[in-house]
Amino acid sequence: MWSVIKSVLAAFFGVQRDQQRREDFEHGKPVSFIIVGIAMAMLLVALVALIATLAAG
Repeated sequence: MWSVIKSVLAAFFGVQRDQQRREDFEHGKPVSFIIVGIAMAMLLVALVALIATLAAG
């Protein structure tokens, strides 16, 4: 599971190596990448909302 999280984070930042991307597509399960990707996106939105709320005072 850690490799899926690491891979999704690298993809979010656009720094994933081509070799790692190919390995993910060959050996990874799409469902796990989708679930982790959705969770990371929701976490990112919540973090941005929290920062905006704190900045507004």
